Amino acid sequence: MARYELKLPKMGESVAEATITNWLKNVGDTIEADEAVLEIATDKVDSEVPSEVSGTLVEQLFQKDDLVQVGQTIAIIETEAGSVAAAPIAAVEAAPAAAPVQDAPAEVVAAAQEIQKTVESAQQYVAAPAAAPTREEYHNSDKFYSPLVKNIAKEEGVSMAELDAIQGTGAEGRVTKNDILDYVEKRKSGQVAPAATPVAQAPAEAPVVTSAPAPVQSQEQPAAPKAEPAAPKAMPVSVNGQDEIVEMDRMRKLISQYMVQSVQTSAHVQSFIEVDVTAIWDWREKNKNAFEKREGEKLTFTPIFMELIAKALKDFPLMNISVEGDYIIKKKNINLGMAAALPNGNLIVPVIKNADQLNLLGMAKAVNDLGNRAKAGKLKPDDTQGGTYTVTNVGTFGSVFGTPIINQPQVGILALGAIRKVPAVIETPEGDFIGIRKKMFLSHSYDHRVVDGALGGSFVKRVAEYMEAFDENRTF
Repeated sequence: MARYELKLPKMGESVAEATITNWLKNVGDTIEADEAVLEIATDKVDSEVPSEVSGTLVEQLFQKDDLVQVGQTIAIIETEAGSVAAAPIAAVEAAPAAAPVQDAPAEVVAAAQEIQKTVESAQQYVAAPAAAPTREEYHNSDKFYSPLVKNIAKEEGVSMAELDAIQGTGAEGRVTKNDILDYVEKRKSGQVAPAATPVAQAPAEAPVVTSAPAPVQSQEQPAAPKAEPAAPKAMPVSVNGQDEIVEMDRMRKLISQYMVQSVQTSAHVQSFIEVDVTAIWDWREKNKNAFEKREGEKLTFTPIFMELIAKALKDFPLMNISVEGDYIIKKKNINLGMAAALPNGNLIVPVIKNADQLNLLGMAKAVNDLGNRAKAGKLKPDDTQGGTYTVTNVGTFGSVFGTPIINQPQVGILALGAIRKVPAVIETPEGDFIGIRKKMFLSHSYDHRVVDGALGGSFVKRVAEYMEAFDENRTF
């Protein structure tokens, strides 16, 4: 028998720890390769941890609700020592050459030789230690690959780009041993073409520091604030005996901590502006059915607004920043957070990466995909990381406007109010008159430590200008 250490895998950029929420397998249970062993939760997303090997769970090193760091061993799985597919890489030793058997029957010698060939064939993939592959690129990927998959890719010359492009059949789309071997076989037979080996580039010129040295890049999603040790509070008691007392769930406790931390960190100030969105309303009403029929995606107001907000952020890059101590970090990418309500009433903020590079169709696909997976509880850790500015649609719940709290370490958040039919003064060359228009309020909360009223107000005004200048004759 061999012992395999199941470790908490890397789950995405800036994710360093997770809480065990449920063990799906108990000690003594049989586990198949790629079968989920336990459920975990980060500060935003719930997920499962699958086993890379087949075997029997013999030890659980952590209990439910324990906090585990990425890379820590969380369970021990006992595998069959002779099974290459099941045995951990570290447990497969180089087998010595089979000694000749004196006076053994020919069929015994032939069988021994066949076994030796099988072992030698397997060793080409498992002999190298998984902890130190020779190719740097396999460590830098944001995706999770098992040590066996990485070693096979290394030995077969499969580049990181090729590996990332393989459609995995394992849990949550993970690439399994069979997936990589099938890809290698297809590549050898000419069914797929190997990617060209990238040419080594000279190191980029070091940036010129004009003032103080730049700080270390901060994590996009700050760790939950650590409370000072205090005596545990007693559970409140219902005075009249009729009130129901319910403890906050894990996510609500985290949200509570983040909201208090944000208010204590940033000097919140708001700017409000009313905007006429009649042109957007009419265009969507005219095109939503044709859009869904042609593209297979529902067209809501959200992707239209997101497209215009990303455009305004390009005009005002100082709204697309974060703060680290006394330093301002200007973000290169525009990654829009999209606050979404979960079925249990909690909130989550999935992120649309490189939002300024998406057309309306791409934005609609991203909004619908993240929104649907948020409702189904199927977001991955990377889906909530890397946001540089956040948008929340309070109008979904009928609110005219709101004063949202900044999503740290960002410096701004825009609330979209409900669209209403209102009487308005309409200016024309022939004179002014009263008409019915579709209007909404934009509420912009920003961090007054680094964003002054002129910048915060000008940004939300630019968003309103883009909305009111929307071209009713545009195509999808």
